[in-house]
Amino acid sequence: MNKKFFWVGLLPGLVLLFGSKLGSQENGSDIRVVVNMVQLNVAVTDNKGNYITNLRPSDFSIAEDGITQKLATFGEGDEPTRRVVEDPPNSNHFVLKDLPAQQQDGRTGNLGELASLVAGSNVFILFDTSNYMYRGFVFAQDAIADFVRSLEGAHKVAFYSYSRDLSRSAPLTADRSRILQGVRSSVAGDDAALYNCLLLTVKDAAQYQGRKVIVVFSNGPDNSSVVPPEDVAELAQSTGTVIYMISTRQAQLEPVSTAVFERMTAATGGKVYFAKNWLEEKQAFASIRDDLAHLYSLSYYPKASTNSGWRVISVKVAGANQKKLRIRTRSGYRPIPARFSGAEGQPVSENLGPR
Repeated sequence: MNKKFFWVGLLPGLVLLFGSKLGSQENGSDIRVVVNMVQLNVAVTDNKGNYITNLRPSDFSIAEDGITQKLATFGEGDEPTRRVVEDPPNSNHFVLKDLPAQQQDGRTGNLGELASLVAGSNVFILFDTSNYMYRGFVFAQDAIADFVRSLEGAHKVAFYSYSRDLSRSAPLTADRSRILQGVRSSVAGDDAALYNCLLLTVKDAAQYQGRKVIVVFSNGPDNSSVVPPEDVAELAQSTGTVIYMISTRQAQLEPVSTAVFERMTAATGGKVYFAKNWLEEKQAFASIRDDLAHLYSLSYYPKASTNSGWRVISVKVAGANQKKLRIRTRSGYRPIPARFSGAEGQPVSENLGPR
């Protein structure tokens, strides 16, 4: 994937600062790499696709640019994320302790210590209402509504729709009735600006702590975006947002869109589905719900690094049978530099939220 640097406006969050000096300005301020706690959503399956459950922190090994990292938090499925503590220190025996109570509404905030990560997922549904969706529109609404009803109470859901523009029909909430109302009130539009609207959705999702998931229902290719899909995929990776895509077999006949959907979902740790009828659409949503229930939530504070560019993440599971396991998660991220004054080292500009 061709990596490009671009500005993304997110809210400030918990940060880890380390003294990699990248340069200085005439006013004496320094540029340092700022990296927040990195959050990973990890699916572990065997070679038949069965989920591997009940793994513990000691079963996972994480490396960033080849440097082994130390787990900070751990969770499985929809259970609350908990802090990982070595007991005794410098051993390979870990205990899990509850995090502080969640602050505010789950958005990234300057918490000073570990971020409070919530149970479940923040699920953003992005529904294609362009003229590609004229056929099967009501069936698609039914499949989305069933998916919303099936999600456990730990999840919060937002419903967006798009054609040329993005419509935020229902903001992130635990109230399923508001989401269902947004689904039923959506109407067909005109051209499809999928990547423009997906970029905006990723930026919205990135404001929240914990697991961030976007489920895209798209019935066709993008014919009016100005944003390249590579930029969308990189932003999703760098903010720890998982993208799932459900499309149709008709869209699968368009090779460019098919390749983009496959690359984007794989890079973020998600999946792509091509459904040939409404029954397969419902099966795809059921598969996503099952996936969310089996994801491991891992996080770490990156060790000091001078790399201000793309950082490669590697996750492995210990054990004799690890070669038979399949691990799915995002492949890396790009830290965002922030400026700090040279005298006191205090920030003079906003930082970005958890990666």
